[in-house]
Amino acid sequence: MEILKGSITAPEGFLAEGVACGLKKNGQPDLTLVISDTDATVAGVFTTNKVKGHSLVRSMEKLNGTPKRGIIINSGNANACVGDEGLSDADTMAAAVAHAIGCHPDAILTGSTGVIGKRLDMNAVLSGVTQATRLLDTSEEAGHRAEKAIMTTDLIAKEGVVRIQAGGQTITLAGMAKGSGMIHPNMATMIGVMTTDARIAQPLLQQMLRDVTGRTFNRVSVDGDTSVCDMVVIMANGRSQAPEIQPGTPEATLFQEAMTTLATHLSRLIARDGEGATKLIDIVVNGAATPEDAYKIVLAVGRSPLVKTAMFGEDANWGRILTAAGYSGADFDPAGCDIYLGSLKVCAHGNALLFDESEAKKVLKKDEIQIRIELQDGGFSDRLWTCDFSYDYVKINGSYRT
Repeated sequence: MEILKGSITAPEGFLAEGVACGLKKNGQPDLTLVISDTDATVAGVFTTNKVKGHSLVRSMEKLNGTPKRGIIINSGNANACVGDEGLSDADTMAAAVAHAIGCHPDAILTGSTGVIGKRLDMNAVLSGVTQATRLLDTSEEAGHRAEKAIMTTDLIAKEGVVRIQAGGQTITLAGMAKGSGMIHPNMATMIGVMTTDARIAQPLLQQMLRDVTGRTFNRVSVDGDTSVCDMVVIMANGRSQAPEIQPGTPEATLFQEAMTTLATHLSRLIARDGEGATKLIDIVVNGAATPEDAYKIVLAVGRSPLVKTAMFGEDANWGRILTAAGYSGADFDPAGCDIYLGSLKVCAHGNALLFDESEAKKVLKKDEIQIRIELQDGGFSDRLWTCDFSYDYVKINGSYRT
């Protein structure tokens, strides 16, 4: 299934805009709207951090209420840990959008990302809402502007489009995401928005999103930190002429495959764009005794600072990989463990192996590296995408707030 170029407005009936309202000190775009021109079914997954941002809490509360028309997201300020004013401010920004497009405030979801512990400048936000609602458009360029306005330390845009055929009609899915730091599984990876013109009931859409998220967005780790205000939502407005997607049908399978393809694309872009990253690292475990064991190993290897710094330094230090697997809590036999960097075997049966260091250097110079761990304990596999740790990671995070 192919990822196509495009933006969040690619499905029928979706409009978007991104503007600069003054929340970011550098004057960059910081307020995004994604709106459906008709009621949409919405599903969402949210951070598991016990501390949650006020905009996110509001979206969690409103998710299963009235039909939805869209979402407003600001960057530059997380709207988190500021007390009752934070929830009130989230209500106010949603109400402003609702008034402008003519719907109930509960039909607008809210999201925020940025610095924690600072109250939103609501004069700036409301000015931005006025500007953005006037400029709402279905163009691809408007979608690109919406993506840019949710970015914080991101260096690259994260967008994609997938199209499938169902009942002789075209269904389009589009997605955008932000995420570069404070990224780790358990739905604390980013803010992501997906749109589709498919017709699908909310329970089925929610089930699909949760399943897809478990294999994509929740398989990304940049730095092991779980944020307080991250979410992924999908809006389905039914504007396609395709029949409604029904559970257990080939069309449902195809639609979920399309969601997975799109979410995988966005997830890999997030890992590749980790703060200060120079390499995308794809960690794969095969042959584990249980799914839990496979997950524990990819998680431990993916969050290991020693593994990540070795990848940055282009050092084939496979002992760090085996060590991380060993403390992961997984039950496996080290004597049955082989480790590969790309196609080069660097460890056999848990022991040192003579390998060509110059060939290893060639593998590690690439901007995408696969670490593959082959076990002999069972038939279960897992994978996780991460990045290396560079000098720039410390520079970026040492002065993020100031």
